[in-house]
Amino acid sequence: MDQAETVSADWPVSMGDMAAQAPIDARMRENGSVAARLVVASSLMLFLELALIRWLGANVVHLSYFSNFVLLGSFLGVGAGFLISRKSWSIIPVSLPLLTILVIGVLKFPVSIERSGSDVIYFTSLTISGPPAWLALPVVFALVAVILAGPAEVVGRCFGRIPPLWAYRYDLIGSLIGIVAFSALSFMQAPPICWGFIVVSVYLWLTDRRRRMVACAWSFALILMLGAETLSPGVSWSPYYKIATQEVPDIGAAEKGFLLIKANGVPHQLMAPAQWKIRQGERIYETPYLRLPGNSLESLLIVGAGSGSDVAIALKEGAKHVDAVDIDPRILQIGAEKNIDRPYASSRVTRHVNDGRAFLESTDRKYDLILFALPDSLTLVSGASQIRLESFLFTKEAMESVRRHLKPNGAFAMYNYYREKWLIDRLAGTAASTFGHAPCVDTFDDAQAVIAVAMRQTDQRCKQAWGVSADQRVAPATDNAPFLYFKGGSFPPLYSVTLFAILGASLLAVRGLGGPIRQMRPYADLFFMGAAFLLLETKNVATFALLFGTTWFVNALVFAGVLVVVLAAVETTRKLRTPPLPVVFAGIAASLAIAWYVRPEWLLPLPFYPRLITATVLAFLPIFLANIAFAKRFQESSDSQSAFAINLLGTIVGGCLEYAALFTGYSNLLIITGLIYLVAFLLVPRASSRFA
Repeated sequence: MDQAETVSADWPVSMGDMAAQAPIDARMRENGSVAARLVVASSLMLFLELALIRWLGANVVHLSYFSNFVLLGSFLGVGAGFLISRKSWSIIPVSLPLLTILVIGVLKFPVSIERSGSDVIYFTSLTISGPPAWLALPVVFALVAVILAGPAEVVGRCFGRIPPLWAYRYDLIGSLIGIVAFSALSFMQAPPICWGFIVVSVYLWLTDRRRRMVACAWSFALILMLGAETLSPGVSWSPYYKIATQEVPDIGAAEKGFLLIKANGVPHQLMAPAQWKIRQGERIYETPYLRLPGNSLESLLIVGAGSGSDVAIALKEGAKHVDAVDIDPRILQIGAEKNIDRPYASSRVTRHVNDGRAFLESTDRKYDLILFALPDSLTLVSGASQIRLESFLFTKEAMESVRRHLKPNGAFAMYNYYREKWLIDRLAGTAASTFGHAPCVDTFDDAQAVIAVAMRQTDQRCKQAWGVSADQRVAPATDNAPFLYFKGGSFPPLYSVTLFAILGASLLAVRGLGGPIRQMRPYADLFFMGAAFLLLETKNVATFALLFGTTWFVNALVFAGVLVVVLAAVETTRKLRTPPLPVVFAGIAASLAIAWYVRPEWLLPLPFYPRLITATVLAFLPIFLANIAFAKRFQESSDSQSAFAINLLGTIVGGCLEYAALFTGYSNLLIITGLIYLVAFLLVPRASSRFA
């Protein structure tokens, strides 16, 4: 029964009734205060988690190679905070100071990639400055965990004072507020100082009055550092990157207009006059036109148009119309404002802010030439391998989509700084299998490569046709396994060591804060539910990225949608009689089986709204049922803090298991998810009232 229903609405009342009513009113006021504090703290928790993921990824180059590293540290911190909430001591007083120390440390000891001389142009030799990875990553992971444990402790203490499902409900509402607020700031391209003002305001509201002056001092230091970063010359923020622009002195030429654009500290592109780029030897820009000399260039699509150099060259080559696509609105804006050739001012050019694959799937237009012009150019750093889980632009299915969007005499070309011969061979092999004949492949300086292929082989003019024996070919990336930079074979050792270290640290934290593991046996099923849920969420993010684009907006919608569905499951459990757990778990298994059977590529040809509705049902039905099961178990927990902490710590295992997709593909993650839910079902205590 709702607490509000315990209060009689009759009037007038006797003095005795009023005396009896007073404790109820006091309890309701207290619960309302606890609920408000819980919502605010959970909003801070998620907002701070997203802010740290964005900000640290922009300033610590090592984190480019561990995309979910900060996320896993956040999960550990939130779980630890819930366990601490049962203790007599508190970690809240050190959370804000450690956040300030982290920001100061990162800005004072930056991890950057140095360039000098021609490296500014060719990006061939990389030297990482700053703390080494073996030092920076553990420190960042530990600090993130302790920082997030602060607001999580506040949420955990609130959990202990109101019924479990009510607490979970308010936690979800707060989380939804946090993600919507941060997404809105991303949309507005707000700098970190805006994030900082929100974070410190909430910290100060949550801080005990006796410590508020000290908290104000730490807040001032934090805002001061973020303000200095925000006001740095040439620095701006897009929804994806920290963008830094720097004017480059004339490089052996009289022309003006050289601008180096860095994204997250890595040189991303050199904006320079188109004529200079061709004349001074950056031959990747002119090679597609040399290899495809008969192309009419009536209609071009350039994916990765960036600051406009590729567009300017296309216009100089005689292109009649260019669709210029780039995922980052800020880089397009810089090109429109500062590119000396003014390509985006031309009436022959149309700009599109979109993911390249999503644009291909949404347009019916056919082109004479499609160029992939250095998209995803932050891919590889010398001496390091990177697994990009989000790229669907270079898969076999993407290449087939390119072919469908070409006119009968059309052609396709891509160029980039690939650095690895096997990577060039993989892409060339993908083009060969799609177009039915070998493409032209030109390499320059062992780093740059141009792959060009026409619909008709007779329209190509190859200096040297590509050829690799069948036993040496690397299989193409696919939509199910879009891991272009993962050659296959063994699991990258650096990832193995890191993931085992994360699991070890998590185990020690649980043991140290929660006591002997066997004492948590009653909630073992909730641990496995957490692991399975994160895998399910990972699969859904990948599916929606494929169907609607790898954009910040799509990701934000997915995460917000997950929270809404979880909240709906909680409200359903709270207000309605739901089926027993065996029936709910059977529903989870059935919905996972359907989602596994229906391939995402079957949905791509559908119009937008039917595709959205179908994808939403397939993705969120198992999430809804899984959270019905969780809510039924969580509702009867005698120790809601421990139960929720164990569930959150299970998500760390799920976050590590997502790398299994390197070998299984994304679709088969659903099989692993189903097996984990089976383990969770087998571990549900049979004495549970929800089992009947």
